[in-house]
Amino acid sequence: MKRFFRKLFKIIAAAALVVFILFLTIYFIYNEPLPKGTEGKKADALALKMVEALGGQQAFNDATYLEWTFKEEHHYKWNKGQGIAKVSWDAIEVTLDLEDTSKSIVFNNKLKIVGDKRKELVQKATDFFNNDSFWLVAPFKAFDKGVERSVVELEDGIKGLLVTYTQGGTTPGDSYLWILDENGVPKSYKMWVKIIPIGGVEATWDNWITTEAGIRLPTL
Repeated sequence: MKRFFRKLFKIIAAAALVVFILFLTIYFIYNEPLPKGTEGKKADALALKMVEALGGQQAFNDATYLEWTFKEEHHYKWNKGQGIAKVSWDAIEVTLDLEDTSKSIVFNNKLKIVGDKRKELVQKATDFFNNDSFWLVAPFKAFDKGVERSVVELEDGIKGLLVTYTQGGTTPGDSYLWILDENGVPKSYKMWVKIIPIGGVEATWDNWITTEAGIRLPTL
């Protein structure tokens, strides 16, 4: 039996070493340092161009209601005018008060939940909402309180908008480099975020639609 566990330990140790070496290889190949940008009027102008290309800040502010599903798992009905979001997943439904989460109401299979379980589910709904609404409306939050904007000169001569969230949300301190097309519409973004150990991971916004409110939102 001891011999078996010694062999098992060696196998686990060897596998862990392989995974560690693989991670280091990927890290050194793909990791990018956070770029340094220039803050000021040019950065604000670039951010404004992006917002206007997507319908304008006023149109977003006037849109009192947004409804969407994220990854076919989390469902949202966000009443922006009232600061209330109904967040549902599985058999859970949370009426989330975005200004004062202590006023939020939680149901599981239509049964009202109270106590510590309610607090746990309210926090989970808050984290879901912060993450999933960000990917939907991030460009319209470029001028939020605590947001730092700067222009980054990219290798191909185009300008990127580096946005850092210094407060609010679930993970303050995250930074995103938004790469825009010639009209100011975001094409892709690179991330320097706490939940991803490799900096500069790139993804895209795709399949834009124009909503009834007149703002453009990505569906992918």
